[in-house]
Amino acid sequence: MSLRSPLGRVIGLGSAKHGSGTWWAERVSSVALIPLTLWFVFSLLLLRSLDYSTVRAWLSVPVSGFLAAVTVGVMAYHSYLGTVAVVEDYVHAPALKLASLLLLRFVHVLAGGAGIFAILRIAFVA
Repeated sequence: MSLRSPLGRVIGLGSAKHGSGTWWAERVSSVALIPLTLWFVFSLLLLRSLDYSTVRAWLSVPVSGFLAAVTVGVMAYHSYLGTVAVVEDYVHAPALKLASLLLLRFVHVLAGGAGIFAILRIAFVA
């Protein structure tokens, strides 16, 4: 008989010994997206226009450029975690599951990297 409570025995361990870490990462990234998305939407609404020069000036401010890049990175990570959970739950063929997971990682890294690159290019290239 163990002296640990049932909660104490399962904290940090899912059935596959890694699920709770992913669960926490999904929750933390979703909570981080709330203020980031609100900031992003309200910042865009406060711009006088959405033409290139106005957005470039906005992204050239260090705080705006940094927060925009963080928003894109967190969105890509959160999307990756969600789609991986769907594949792990509903794709049962091992080869198809592996191929899907590799493709998802590639697509999310590519999309997140392209978004951050676009923000940096707009902010720093004249």
